[in-house]
Amino acid sequence: MNKLKALAGQTLLYGLGSILPRTLNFFLIMLHTRIFLQKDYGIYINLYAWVGFLIVVYLFGMETTYFNYATKEGANEQKVFRITQTFVLAISFIISVTIALFAGPLAQYFNVPNHPEFIVWLAIILFIDASVSIPFARLRLQKKAALFATAKIINVALQIGLNIYFLLIIYNPEFGIGYMLLANLIANSFYLLFFLKTLVSWRPTFDKQVFSTMFSYAFPIMLTGLAGIANENFSRIMLISWLPENFYPGRDADYALGIFGAAYRFSVIMAVAVTAFRFAAEPFFFSHASNKNSPLLFAKVNHYFTLVCCFILLGVTINLDLLKYIIGSTFWEGLDVVPILMTGMIFFGVYYNISVWFKLNGKTYFGTIITVIGVVITVALNYFLIPLYGYMGSSWATLLCYFFMAMICYALGQKYFPVPYKLLSEFGYLILTWSLILISGYVTISNQVLATSFHALVILFFLAVVFMFEKNYWRSSVD
Repeated sequence: MNKLKALAGQTLLYGLGSILPRTLNFFLIMLHTRIFLQKDYGIYINLYAWVGFLIVVYLFGMETTYFNYATKEGANEQKVFRITQTFVLAISFIISVTIALFAGPLAQYFNVPNHPEFIVWLAIILFIDASVSIPFARLRLQKKAALFATAKIINVALQIGLNIYFLLIIYNPEFGIGYMLLANLIANSFYLLFFLKTLVSWRPTFDKQVFSTMFSYAFPIMLTGLAGIANENFSRIMLISWLPENFYPGRDADYALGIFGAAYRFSVIMAVAVTAFRFAAEPFFFSHASNKNSPLLFAKVNHYFTLVCCFILLGVTINLDLLKYIIGSTFWEGLDVVPILMTGMIFFGVYYNISVWFKLNGKTYFGTIITVIGVVITVALNYFLIPLYGYMGSSWATLLCYFFMAMICYALGQKYFPVPYKLLSEFGYLILTWSLILISGYVTISNQVLATSFHALVILFFLAVVFMFEKNYWRSSVD
């Protein structure tokens, strides 16, 4: 149990560096959805949907690769760090320069024809993010979660301050969403100062034999990452192309994407929880791989991860009547997609947990296979569901894709690295969570204080059920 408590502690610290900053940043939507029109906000959402794809290519799976090779017995961590950093910087520089060179045509494509500088700024932002990704991974490996959190919190504090200054003090409608991009660029430049010593002391390093092995390991992970981003961002990108004209009467695709993007922000609460857990769990899995009880330990990790996610899903969804005021009232119509998207994020987190088997066994090509299946499911479901149900169809496509990816990964994993996951129990808690959500939805209470009190009782009921069934399992040791 000490190992689980240590993992929980690390996750909490990474939460300060991931969940807390992104949660604070999440509240910027209060500002954005009250200043920008839905169409303009849709353009911004579309830009960052593509950024999500690009950052995966920039990093090329090298974070996980760094963990794998830096923790091997007898490994030279310094050499592994320099090789991974060399590759990431090289590929990032090439892609960013290419994007900058085609800034004009890209600005036309993204409906900001008068502002090619927006595209150049995004290219620089991507390069900075990639440049510090391996240094951040090194902090995780060294268990310097507090330092990790400090950097992330300072970054988001800068973004919030700059957004407030730009949008409330010097705002010019003609510059529009450019203020958000500029704030991101300035805030991310802080990372270069934070890691200045590491970046200055780095020296380009290349070892053909070592790099070849690392590349073979990283490539399938990169494809797996693309699948995750495809499932998260593809719906937003394809909504522009596949939404029938006048599906939402009197509104174009950018307008619909703005509505969907604002609602999607609520699912980010689950996404950042998964991210914080991933930051702590990845080095945890690798460092405990040789433990004879690792299958039991990994099963327990996934079980309590699922429980925490169910709690978040329930707490957010039944309180949307209050949380909706975070965004402008003109964006409320898209909130029905929130519980669907958040459930999808749970299955993505479960997939991430279960996928540990092919990372530990070096069989990362299985990640490629599952990736291809996931992409096919995502494309097919979005293609058929968007014309029928709009962004609601995209939401269901996201959930179903993550579900099938998790189940396929589980089935394959039980053959190569059997882990006694408590899937039936976990599905039971998910069904309980959704049942409480649906029941709460049928109870209409006009008084907000009474409604919130009722929702608090529902959450307490959920926690009581969890305690009743989990108290003995929690006390069991797998150390």
